[in-house]
Amino acid sequence: MLRKLIVFAMLFLSIALMYACSKNETELLPTQVDITFTVPANFPAPTYNFENNKLTNAGFALGRKLFYEARLSADKSISCGSCHQQFAAFANLDHKVSHGVNNCQGKRNSPPLFNLAWQKGYFWDGGVKNIETVPLNAIGDVCEMSTDIQSIITFLKNTPPYPNLFKQAFGATEINSQLVLKSFAQFTAVLVSGNAKYDQVSRKENGATFTPGEQAGYLLFKEKCSSCHKEPFFTDFSYRSNGLDLTSTDEGRAHITGVETDMGTFRVPTLRNIEYTGPYMHDGRFYSLDEVLEHYNSGVEPAENLDPLLKNGIALSATEQKQIKLFLITLTDHDFIKNTLYSEQ
Repeated sequence: MLRKLIVFAMLFLSIALMYACSKNETELLPTQVDITFTVPANFPAPTYNFENNKLTNAGFALGRKLFYEARLSADKSISCGSCHQQFAAFANLDHKVSHGVNNCQGKRNSPPLFNLAWQKGYFWDGGVKNIETVPLNAIGDVCEMSTDIQSIITFLKNTPPYPNLFKQAFGATEINSQLVLKSFAQFTAVLVSGNAKYDQVSRKENGATFTPGEQAGYLLFKEKCSSCHKEPFFTDFSYRSNGLDLTSTDEGRAHITGVETDMGTFRVPTLRNIEYTGPYMHDGRFYSLDEVLEHYNSGVEPAENLDPLLKNGIALSATEQKQIKLFLITLTDHDFIKNTLYSEQ
């Protein structure tokens, strides 16, 4: 009798697990969840607005699944989420540069992914202008996913549950490059980070206030850093030479524009969530904020196209550096980093 009960229990468990797996494959979001694109009150209107890519629960869920799908890469080992980790604000924690298939190392640091809907250019050099085409760079790069969009389409067409998921998301039985890229965008464009302590103070929410140290750091930041790191995104999205000793052969934005004065210029990175997005700079050379601040205090190298604002560096005493760091930590959006809707399911 006991043996029959054990067998029955095991059979019941197997059926339950099969049902759970089946349900997870076809219902990627709880039915009560309604995915929306929300613009924080202290943000301007975005550049990308979903006008030609209607945001739906099914589209977002498909995009998220593709974002974490390692089988899209040439050796089935690397997904977008491999180099853009949620716990690091979708940057690559402790990796100076991206690591792709066959442990190939790229030449640039993986930037964090959030507030992409407000950008007009992507990557360190601004080489892509549309959020929907951003994945093509990683897909085709030999040191990232090392494949091509047609191979991915073939995989998706022949791998359950993807045909059904595309039908749910777009009402189409045919899977093509446009729908693949639109589904990625439905996930990545929704990655909005705008609820850090800084935001709550700016919006006067819940009685949030800066500590004296944070307030002192904020005033210093506005005086010494805000020309390039403009609020509320803490970047002006421009491309500048910030006085790094360029020992590599990376041409920076000049690789895109062919303009000599763009040699060694890179996009001004956002400082949001900077507590978690190290290493820093385009090549990940600095592992701590202390190193970054000291670079601007004493390490700026002369160059023909050095940004004029950095001609004399940025003088920062030890106390001022500590105060600025206190403020920078208020840019951490814990709700964003821990939001399970953005996690691998």
